[in-house]
Amino acid sequence: MLDPKVLMTIKDLPLLAKTVIDGFMNGFNKSKVKGPGLEFSQYRSYQPGDDLRWLDWRMFARSDRYYIRESEVETSISVRFLVDASASMNHDDSGVKKIDYARFLAASLAWLSNLQGDSVGLYVFEDGGLFSLASKPDPQHLQRLLYHLQQVKPSGAFTQPIHYKELFAGGGRKELLVFITDMYQSAGEISRLLDSLSALKHEVVVFHLMGKNELEFDFSGYSTLEDLETGETVDVNAQQATEYQTKLKTHLEDIRMQLLGKHIYYRMLSTSQPLDEALRSFLVQRNKSKF
Repeated sequence: MLDPKVLMTIKDLPLLAKTVIDGFMNGFNKSKVKGPGLEFSQYRSYQPGDDLRWLDWRMFARSDRYYIRESEVETSISVRFLVDASASMNHDDSGVKKIDYARFLAASLAWLSNLQGDSVGLYVFEDGGLFSLASKPDPQHLQRLLYHLQQVKPSGAFTQPIHYKELFAGGGRKELLVFITDMYQSAGEISRLLDSLSALKHEVVVFHLMGKNELEFDFSGYSTLEDLETGETVDVNAQQATEYQTKLKTHLEDIRMQLLGKHIYYRMLSTSQPLDEALRSFLVQRNKSKF
């Protein structure tokens, strides 16, 4: 159920998020893979013989599953989801748009965060402005976040820089900021945003979305491509594929190294790719942010 094409058939975003996380956690709990940052919060699945005094009934109410509290240590954090809603996020690959994938990913991660007791907030970079929904930990707030996420309609160019440092300062408390974007920018506006976020000493995760057709230069049947934000067009042909992929590889490596230099975690995702790896990456970074 983590395949984006399958998720497209689920129109109710809360149901989609719950379906993704239930499926992911079922596989995750059965996984033989061990390593730092892969534990599910301070909980583990109930096993016959466990002391019933340590059952977490709130977790049961949220997930319809039994979890045992292994620690009373406070591990909740604030997780803010930053979503790029510029027109380039309308890029379509086999019926899945980048904004669809961004919506699925943000909704699933917000659901998982709320399940772990974290505060969640939403910030949508729209044409000419920024929608903001401050972080709160309660389930009703999660529903508000999912509602606003469902309403996002990409258009225009990426928001020009505003008072990012003041907006994302977090009152001096370390937070986890999850930025979902296609990294398309005309004048370095995304780079300036990431510079500001990096300076705040938060844990920052960038999920860079690309269509499989972009990665493989698979535009058969098209002789002209149009920039979704500027309207500019360019003629293309199959002979350009090798040169294109060479330049793309260099471009992606440059982005990765630039963000590494800012101590920002970077993960490039194809919109044809199931959400598993993104969710695992998020859990690793989420656990780092607790300390």
